[in-house]
Amino acid sequence: MKKEKDAGLIKEERQTMPLTKNNFIGMAVAGLLIVVGFLLMLGGSSTPEEFNPDIFSARRIVVGPFLAFVGFVAMAIAIVIRPKTEK
Repeated sequence: MKKEKDAGLIKEERQTMPLTKNNFIGMAVAGLLIVVGFLLMLGGSSTPEEFNPDIFSARRIVVGPFLAFVGFVAMAIAIVIRPKTEK
């Protein structure tokens, strides 16, 4: 950290934020994917009186979990990715 002394005041170098606007946009998109994945998994359940075959639909056991998983992976990537540095 570079410090300059000017008339008794110490000024510190401006720190850059660890996450940039692009990181936050990526996290928002990933969060949306996670929510959509969980919403696709929602639905009615079977009761002892009536069997609901919709609990075995591809939307609930393949598409929803896949989108949620992709969302979690995208969230990790959005957090870890470094911002581009200007040279």
